[in-house]
Amino acid sequence: MLTASYDRLGVDAGDAVLDLGCGFGRHAFEAARRGAHVVALDAGRDEVEGVRATFAAMFAVGEIAATTPAVAVQGDALALPFVDGAFDRVICSEVLEHIDGDLAAMAELARVLRPGGTLAVTVPREGPERINWALSDEYHNVPGGHIRIYSRRVLEERLASVGLRVSGHHYAHGLHSPYWWLKCLVGTTNETNWFVRQYHRLLVWDIMKHPVITRSLDAVLNPLIGKSLVVYARKPAS
Repeated sequence: MLTASYDRLGVDAGDAVLDLGCGFGRHAFEAARRGAHVVALDAGRDEVEGVRATFAAMFAVGEIAATTPAVAVQGDALALPFVDGAFDRVICSEVLEHIDGDLAAMAELARVLRPGGTLAVTVPREGPERINWALSDEYHNVPGGHIRIYSRRVLEERLASVGLRVSGHHYAHGLHSPYWWLKCLVGTTNETNWFVRQYHRLLVWDIMKHPVITRSLDAVLNPLIGKSLVVYARKPAS
């Protein structure tokens, strides 16, 4: 399930796309399916190896054309191993809230984006995130956890400060906010709670089957309690 909209980002076949902080690759895989030339980058070795394995499987079954480059690399968001303007599109999903030097990371995103290129940044939305922090220290106070909460104004101002022009925003994953509030109430590592298990089954059903009832409910909830804020920006052409 994507957080960023690739239609709003403008991902086309042949575009060079960077998925920064790719995790286990959901945004990278969709970009490759669309025929983009994808580089998935993450700091974690397990994540990178997992994405490489999935790319290989997708090539093997013809889900990605053999002529479509798709690679995964390990790297540092504060010192990206790419030349200036290397990418047409950049995705940075649920990453910046983990990075101490977030402005430096944003500057790197802007540097590797070509003039006229577009970027999508997603972070936890301020309201639902503040509820999580209030309910549980365990939710964020862990190694590699969230170290800040962004308001939309602050995120947009910081993107503008590195030379990007914000073009719009939306919210995503409205069904996920109550799930995390429930997790924070019973303990974020508590996987035996009956309510947590049933809600998790609902989310898996939604992701796998895309039923009309949950997709419609998610669309209604997104503007109200969507867990993720998605901001789109463009690098000026001159």
